[in-house]
Amino acid sequence: MPTNNQSLQPPADPWAGAAPLHHPPGSPWAAPPGQAFAPGSSAAPGHPQHGVTPHGTPANPAQGGHPAANAYPAQDWPAAQGDPATLPTQPGAGQPHQVHPGVTAMPPRPEAPGVYRVPQQPYQEQPLRPTEPGVPTAEEFARRRAVRPPEPVARTGMRAAVNKSTLGLVKLAPGRHEQEFRQDVEKVRRNFGGLRQVTVVNPKGGAGKTVAVLLLAMTFGQKRGGYVLAWDNNETQGTLGMRAQQDFHSRTVRDMLRDLSSFQGARGRVGDLSQYVRAQGEGMFDVLASDESATAGEMLTAHAFGEIREVVSRFYKLIFVDTGNNVRAQNWQAAIDATDQLVVTMSARNDSAEPAARMLDHLEQSGRTRLVRQAVTVVSMPPRAKDIDLVPIQRHFEARTRAVLLAPYDRVIDTGEPIPYGQLSNATLDAWLKVAAAVSEGL
Repeated sequence: MPTNNQSLQPPADPWAGAAPLHHPPGSPWAAPPGQAFAPGSSAAPGHPQHGVTPHGTPANPAQGGHPAANAYPAQDWPAAQGDPATLPTQPGAGQPHQVHPGVTAMPPRPEAPGVYRVPQQPYQEQPLRPTEPGVPTAEEFARRRAVRPPEPVARTGMRAAVNKSTLGLVKLAPGRHEQEFRQDVEKVRRNFGGLRQVTVVNPKGGAGKTVAVLLLAMTFGQKRGGYVLAWDNNETQGTLGMRAQQDFHSRTVRDMLRDLSSFQGARGRVGDLSQYVRAQGEGMFDVLASDESATAGEMLTAHAFGEIREVVSRFYKLIFVDTGNNVRAQNWQAAIDATDQLVVTMSARNDSAEPAARMLDHLEQSGRTRLVRQAVTVVSMPPRAKDIDLVPIQRHFEARTRAVLLAPYDRVIDTGEPIPYGQLSNATLDAWLKVAAAVSEGL
């Protein structure tokens, strides 16, 4: 603190003795042409002295020695591209003005001299850098599960019994039969990518069409968990509803056709459909029976088939269609046109195989050769291998269709009563799983 007899001295000039700074021409800090700073001045060129403007004029003392707002000369600075540094002059610019009653707009603050506004650049996504060699990626880490599946362990038969008795110390792989079983189940369970229709045909009565529809629907329903329909598309009286398990009602396709307006547009739910289809319990599929009256009215038309199919396709992923014996009927032809996979059934007798062969001739002549070549043939075996001509039948249909499979005789099926699915023999279940796996390959 200075004493009373000591006068206050101004602070030392920080720019005293500093080297002169050179500014580019046109800078507000540059000296005017032909004018230089006074020799011995304590202010270096380009820096104002306290209380003195850059041009040597005294500052307004009322502002505490700071330069006045108009002390700096106006310069014609080039504005940055896309973002001008100066605002256009408008009437009343720089002064507050009223825009609404009670609302006053303040003028924008001008940019300081020598300050440029950098225009905002649009965002550009940077390209991905290539992965360094030898460094694993997340995709490779996630793919390891598909590359290295778990080791299979036997779950049935003697191998499974050994694994269980050793408390897991011994893990035997499944045998050939179990491996084939698992592969067939995987084929049946795979995603078909949409609605699929399998049509079972043979113009000869008693050729096993109805049994094939029920057992195929049962196999797919049990292995896939439902959403399977067995539909009797017989033009007159069919037997699918007779061989299926009975339900709380006896409605048929004609009742559904009469009430079809209840399902048009967005109306109709799966609960409403249950009034017309018959649930098969442990079979895990539904049955849409044909008219079981021998005195029914007119036969179903192609238009009627299309309307019913449009409704049931909303609630099921897989439809098995049982057909009648008249290949010229409209609903028979309509079912063939909507078919994704054809199944030809017959017994191991010439009187059942020959009508099937002539039917394939008809399909090929009507432009459905590809459907015939992709068809699956199922030959039902009799209880005794006597008076059958199996070898010629196999040879003929192997040359015309994709696969020929044999279905063993089962006494439970031969009774003619509703099929008890839980009482079928293991040989029957295995054989129809093979048939279902062959069918799924064509879907």
